[in-house]
Amino acid sequence: MEMKAAPSHLGFHMPAEWEPHSQCWMGWPERPDNWRDNAKHAQHVLSKVATAISKFEPITVCASAAQWENARNQLPTNIRVLEMSMNDSWFRDIGPTFVVRKSEVNSDNTEHKVAGIDWNFNSWGGVDDGCYTDWTLDLFVARKILGNERLPRFPHTMILEGGSIHVDGEGTCLTTEECLLNENRNPNMSKEQIEDELKAYLGVKKVIWLPRGLYGDDDTNGHIDNMCCFAKPGVVLLSWTDDETDPQYERSMEAFSVLSNERNACGRKLEIIKLHVPGPLFMTNEEAAGVAQDGEAKPRLPGTRLAASYVNFYIANGAIITPQFGDQKWDDEAVRVLSRAFPNYQVVRIEGAREIVLGGGNIHCITQQHPAA
Repeated sequence: MEMKAAPSHLGFHMPAEWEPHSQCWMGWPERPDNWRDNAKHAQHVLSKVATAISKFEPITVCASAAQWENARNQLPTNIRVLEMSMNDSWFRDIGPTFVVRKSEVNSDNTEHKVAGIDWNFNSWGGVDDGCYTDWTLDLFVARKILGNERLPRFPHTMILEGGSIHVDGEGTCLTTEECLLNENRNPNMSKEQIEDELKAYLGVKKVIWLPRGLYGDDDTNGHIDNMCCFAKPGVVLLSWTDDETDPQYERSMEAFSVLSNERNACGRKLEIIKLHVPGPLFMTNEEAAGVAQDGEAKPRLPGTRLAASYVNFYIANGAIITPQFGDQKWDDEAVRVLSRAFPNYQVVRIEGAREIVLGGGNIHCITQQHPAA
């Protein structure tokens, strides 16, 4: 069912990630020009992520026809595997942004408490600046998910990825100017026009703009979900480094300054929790050599700094599914910080998450929560 009005006009809003989920959606990686060694390592780690999440909420993994059997064999039987075409597996960005509203009976006597926004997508920057040259299959993923679940669909022509926004469920949205104001997204829209669309479609009253995202996050042009997120209303987690020689330091300080002077939509001054980044980590010669550099996708070059961040975790029902990068000091510190920030949640470590960041994102980027009605 395609909806013509904006979600907020019908009482919908995007809930916070910690609100109850009915399930989680993920995609199955396979691109040999993005995932090394024909994605076998990435598939192994994604299976670990999906298995961890499935202990706390239902999960659906979507795989191409060529990969369905492989995915089915690698995943536990309690995980649903659906066949779905896609260009790559970043379901945070190509899947729908789910919105909810209080129960309301429509004229056809059916209740729609959950719906989805189907944003436009251009592979994080278009033919000249994006991550791959053909994204025609990705354009239908959100529509297929919403159709499969028989949920209303709010189409939008604005190019926007789910990883570029984060909300507190009480009217506040976090994003970055580096991404949403980038000329490779919506060059004909002003900052004010983009903000108006976020308010109309997400049901928020205030948008907090950080200047830039994580250093090295060139694939997404600085998505917010690598840089900063809400832990609860009025509390944010910010990617941080104490090393003043690290290029990330300037970005973290810049964001800290903005956040320190902001209040959420309810007027609450923000509490900032620093979450130190790992490393820095760099792509090795072996890792780069395992990627098929065929010109269809952005090259993966040895020595490239990886956009690794502990902010890129997933909030499941009762659990924080967090990446671990093999940097023991900061891996352990991240678990300590997250355990304090989410005292009523089990913090679950996903070892080997480096394999996901090699492809350009992490656990939050490969998941999409489907809120409960």
